[in-house]
Amino acid sequence: MSEQIPDNLLYTEKHEWLDENSGWVGITDHAQQQLGDVVFVEMPEAGDSVKEGQAFMVIESMKAVSDVYGPVDGEIIEINEELEDNPEKVNDEPYESGRLVCLEINGDTDRLMDASEYSEFLENQ
Repeated sequence: MSEQIPDNLLYTEKHEWLDENSGWVGITDHAQQQLGDVVFVEMPEAGDSVKEGQAFMVIESMKAVSDVYGPVDGEIIEINEELEDNPEKVNDEPYESGRLVCLEINGDTDRLMDASEYSEFLENQ
């Protein structure tokens, strides 16, 4: 199955994405495929700090429980409350209705990959 890798986002090696313009964060199509059917999303709270590379929330699927890591330093300014009742949106639309949290970005995005770099990263895994 080919994977969606939108051109307008930045990516981490742990398969999170960041929309640098809006601050929204989620997991990639690749990550949701690896997880399988998402059954629960443990959401952080608005106001929580996020540190680059550190776990800040958990996604539970039928197969596994997986941490979500901060793509950059920031503060959570909004959570996607729809996921509390509809965690499957992470599988259905990981870049839209399945997005996780919105950050006020306080960190540097230079270490993140663009779409072509992330695509190459996936091919070499």
